[in-house]
Amino acid sequence: MEFLPLFHNLRGALVLVVGGGEIALRKSRLLADAGAVLRVVAPEIGTELRELIDRSGGEQILRGYSQADLTGCVLIIAATDDEPLNAQVSADARQRGVPVNVVDAPALCSVIFPAIVDRSPLVIAVSSGGDAPVLARLIRAKMESWIPPTYGHLAGLAARFRHQVKNLFPNVQQRRAFWEEVFQGPIADRQLAGQGAEAERLLQAKIDGEPPAATGEVYLVGAGPGDPDLLTFKALRLMQQADVVLYDRLVAPAILELCRRDADRIYVGKQRADHAVPQDQINQQLVVLAKQGKRVVRLKGGDPFIFGRGGEEIEELAAHGIPFQVVPGITAASGCAAYAGIPLTHRDHAQSVRFVTGHLKDGTTDLPWKDLVSPAQTLVFYMGLIGLPIICSELIKHGRSADTPAALIQQGTTTNQRVFTGTLANLPQLVAEHEVHAPTLVIVGEVVMLREKLAWFEGAQASV
Repeated sequence: MEFLPLFHNLRGALVLVVGGGEIALRKSRLLADAGAVLRVVAPEIGTELRELIDRSGGEQILRGYSQADLTGCVLIIAATDDEPLNAQVSADARQRGVPVNVVDAPALCSVIFPAIVDRSPLVIAVSSGGDAPVLARLIRAKMESWIPPTYGHLAGLAARFRHQVKNLFPNVQQRRAFWEEVFQGPIADRQLAGQGAEAERLLQAKIDGEPPAATGEVYLVGAGPGDPDLLTFKALRLMQQADVVLYDRLVAPAILELCRRDADRIYVGKQRADHAVPQDQINQQLVVLAKQGKRVVRLKGGDPFIFGRGGEEIEELAAHGIPFQVVPGITAASGCAAYAGIPLTHRDHAQSVRFVTGHLKDGTTDLPWKDLVSPAQTLVFYMGLIGLPIICSELIKHGRSADTPAALIQQGTTTNQRVFTGTLANLPQLVAEHEVHAPTLVIVGEVVMLREKLAWFEGAQASV
């Protein structure tokens, strides 16, 4: 290990920065965030850096570097493009025993800047010892996606109760076990969900020795249209901590595999005229599992509130006092249209977009056709494949041109995506000719014409 990672308290401490350009500005931002007082020395200092110096309560010295500038400083940063000057600053700092960092010159450094993931008060540093800073930044970027910003709030919660817990458990092993349980249980869930007051109440109750409530929680999670990369960070986090997963037919296998490995998986998929589990039974199952104290993910394709019956499910949960969270997902309309190269709105072609279900609760296709024939409107039909002949004929009958561009997107956003474009007049014929099957999204509107030049996702995709 060439460098020992340490975290320094610079609040109120004087730090010298030699250089007044962009590099000096980047380093100074980090120093100011840590509460340092900046002394910046350079013949010229940029406007933004001058403002930063003023906010830190520091000083700007508009001249060349002098060894006397090190006086009173606890850290030195050389951030110029003058290599001999940087070497001189490094030598002067080392002679005085003051830590020094020379940007992009590890051999001249006694300390280096790591790549930082800031979830204050939780801070994570990644370093390659100056050998591969780009690699360190790439790893930092991955960690940014793994660790939600709310983890900082969780660390803050622990800080507020640290002394109480220390007094309650004088043994370090007991304290470690206590905090591990807190950070992996419902208290952490409440804090990460933005319910800080409830998290504090539960933690205080745990410290006071009150028995925990038996009720679990339900996470209504939108899995998106199929591509696992379209999941939100929050969706992934909840999927990986659930005890039970109830999933639909439209949830891609690759997404299901991202759930916690030892979680129970229950298939509750539905398709037209074939409901594996009736909706009322799904609602009740969520209640029963939560009352058993389990954390339940209800994983739904697309977005749970857009033709996903999510509203019906959380109504049942609310009626029984079951806590729940709703995590939006990318709905099929936006996801599939984007991957097909069809913008849903466009200033020249469509000033509005309308999401329409292809069949109603009673199984009919009795829609407000007069409201759906505006030429400056994009229509997106969910579950419209079976009723497609009726949809096309009714739109034409009520005034939409038979030549209106239209598209079919089968298994959008996946490697099995297929896109077929035509018009309202021949769309049903395309279904028969190419054996198009559900799940398929139907898009009607002038924006479909843009696909020819905007299509970008063509993996395993056939286009007409």
